[in-house]
Amino acid sequence: MSFDVSANAYTRFMGRYSEPLAARFADLAAVRRGQRALDVGCGPGALTAELVRRLGAAAVCAVEPVPAFVDAVRERLPGVDVRLSAAEQLSFPDRVFDVAIAQLVVHFMADPVAGLREMGRVTRPGGQVAACVWDHGGSRGPLTVFWRAARELDPSAPDESGLAGVSEGDLARLVVQAGLGVPRAAALTVRVRHSTFEQLWEPFALGVGPAGAYVASLAGEQRRALREQCRRLLPAGPFEVNATAWAVTCRIPGQVSRARAWPWATTRRSLTYATVVQYQIMRWFSPEETTTRPHERAPPR
Repeated sequence: MSFDVSANAYTRFMGRYSEPLAARFADLAAVRRGQRALDVGCGPGALTAELVRRLGAAAVCAVEPVPAFVDAVRERLPGVDVRLSAAEQLSFPDRVFDVAIAQLVVHFMADPVAGLREMGRVTRPGGQVAACVWDHGGSRGPLTVFWRAARELDPSAPDESGLAGVSEGDLARLVVQAGLGVPRAAALTVRVRHSTFEQLWEPFALGVGPAGAYVASLAGEQRRALREQCRRLLPAGPFEVNATAWAVTCRIPGQVSRARAWPWATTRRSLTYATVVQYQIMRWFSPEETTTRPHERAPPR
């Protein structure tokens, strides 16, 4: 796979899906003014920009291992503390953020459990860790048609269905392995309109991620065959692509201040720990699903 590309190339390829997803994901993580947030694996800044819109630049930090993306976010969002760093080695003290959030990055971490554990380390007690990845395992991600076409022509094509966290329940298991507590699962869906097939296809030639690397590995005739196979699998434009991501949120255990009380804090004293765990596990195995189109962005809470 390759992310040694420009921020513009990544945005053209994935930003059309990640930008509308960012608003829904920030809603799920209950990001609200007064908090301090860390965007882990920020890429060119789709989620970072949403966090800044809700919290202000001074309350947002971001880390990213690709230098070109770090430079792009610094230029795009002045005032945000953007650092060159892998998720597994965060350069922040313990318990300094109210929210540590990772959009579309856990499946690319070298060690997803270590990365999630680091996110928990830098989050305050009562704060929230949240992560989401596309449902590549269930064939509901934005690249489903591409990988279906590739596998029809080349059964050995290395799609993204085997990556960490991309199947139902995977993210929740990783959170538990990281020792963060009991996760709450959800599924977030965005619908993105493409005017023409060419509008969808052209960014695949930019070399972004596993799909772009696969296209780059093909000879000219093979590439043309893949493009036409994708065309056959899609309706004539304009058309919509539905893209679903698995998401989890997890409260970090510990004492919570009155200003950052849990949603059910008023009844917390009357609940036993076992009751809380039972409730969370019930939500884990009954994931919520929300759907939005890019123009249906909810206002910040």
